[in-house]
Amino acid sequence: MLRFLVTRLLSAIPLLLILSIVTFAIIQAPPGNYADYIRSQLMNLGGASFEQADAQAKAYAVAHGLDKPLVIQYFNWIWNMVSKGDFGYSMYYNRPVGEIVAERLPRTLILALVCHILASILGISFGILAATRQYSWVDTILSGIAFLGMTIPRFLMALIMVYLLVFHFNISEIGNFFSPRYGGAPWSWGKFVDLVKHVWPVVAIATFGGLAYNMRVMRGNLLDTLNAQYIETARAKGLRESAVVMRHAVPNALHPLIMYQGVVLPYMLTGEIEVAIIFALPTVGPAIVGSMHVGDVYVTATFMLVLATTLIVGNIIADMLLAALDPRIKLGGA
Repeated sequence: MLRFLVTRLLSAIPLLLILSIVTFAIIQAPPGNYADYIRSQLMNLGGASFEQADAQAKAYAVAHGLDKPLVIQYFNWIWNMVSKGDFGYSMYYNRPVGEIVAERLPRTLILALVCHILASILGISFGILAATRQYSWVDTILSGIAFLGMTIPRFLMALIMVYLLVFHFNISEIGNFFSPRYGGAPWSWGKFVDLVKHVWPVVAIATFGGLAYNMRVMRGNLLDTLNAQYIETARAKGLRESAVVMRHAVPNALHPLIMYQGVVLPYMLTGEIEVAIIFALPTVGPAIVGSMHVGDVYVTATFMLVLATTLIVGNIIADMLLAALDPRIKLGGA
């Protein structure tokens, strides 16, 4: 197991390097950068002439290295990241990128982890319930819920939710984690309840898609497993049906879901990001959108690299969990 873990971690380094190159190139592909954004802002809002705005924009580009070739910008970014832990400077937020990541990424990861736990527990439970009551009204309702969760885009659900909350329930405090009176207050039960009141729509919508997928996969796999010969043998020995299902069928039906854990965290992260953009929560999503809009490349590139890292780490964890669940699976000479 240790050999497998070390091998996968070492192989992740060149993969992350390739991903960083592709991400940096794609982000820089559209014309313009933050200096161009400054030029347009000075002309449109500051009333400066084109010559004045252009001179200030060029000076800003030189001061921050935006006038250098793309390859030089990339290598400077990577070298500072590896040698100093410096992810660059956000021109739009006027702060180091590392501070933005440290502020927004934990919020996103916690929300995504909560959504993942809820989606896994509810999805697997509903999948077992639907499979053991095949073709009943329970199975029909749960299958319909799964179909809706798999087909309706999360951003559309978020837009509908915002419309209902604002125009039908007159809720105006959208886009924050806390009410004004709890913003700087120490943690308490009242502050936690206030947090739940603000984030439950994001958690519910982001959970819905993962719940639907887990339910569909669990139902299909469990139905196949329940028709296997060793299940019939267990029934012939006189075991109770609940013991047959939970002790013999469910562990084997979980294998595809365990493998799916390798991509589920990035999936839940993107789900949270989509919904957070609609709700304007101060997490990763709005930061990526805002930085891309003005050409603040280092914020976007850093967050994309972090998301790619979660995908790789998730796949490694999934492989190790699968080996722990099924002793017949051997990993890399473990």
